[in-house]
Amino acid sequence: MLGKTYDSQVCSIARALEVVGERWSLLIVRDALFGGATRYSDFQRGLGIATNVLKARLDGFVDAGIMRRHRYSEQPALYEYLLTDKGRALAPALVALSMWGDRWETDGEPPIIYTHSVCGSGITQQTVCAHCGRVDDPAEIQATIGPGMPSAPAAKAAGPS
Repeated sequence: MLGKTYDSQVCSIARALEVVGERWSLLIVRDALFGGATRYSDFQRGLGIATNVLKARLDGFVDAGIMRRHRYSEQPALYEYLLTDKGRALAPALVALSMWGDRWETDGEPPIIYTHSVCGSGITQQTVCAHCGRVDDPAEIQATIGPGMPSAPAAKAAGPS
């Protein structure tokens, strides 16, 4: 069973969850990416999140390099939270999660449609093989040990020789 942190897991999914896996985290990023939220009050008003939780999440995003704080007022000192390249790179994951929710957790039509701002066409996320193209069957996806796996866990994952 996983504890409150995933630091014992040698897995990029677990590492990502350390940063964005808390209940409110992806909703904050969603509002910043697709809703234009930048100010503390934007996030608080839009999500109805407790102020202490919001502060902790925003501070954590700044520490993780997902957002940066930018002072937009001197008197009083007020800040906005702007997504960095690292934060904007979460867009495909959010679109994929939304597509999953549209298929499995929504009654009726999707509540949000993602479109390309340049041409207006719909946006989708797909799993693509570098050689064959689109992969629709999850059973065709296999996880193998990569070059970033430390030697001890790699030997354990490989099994007895």
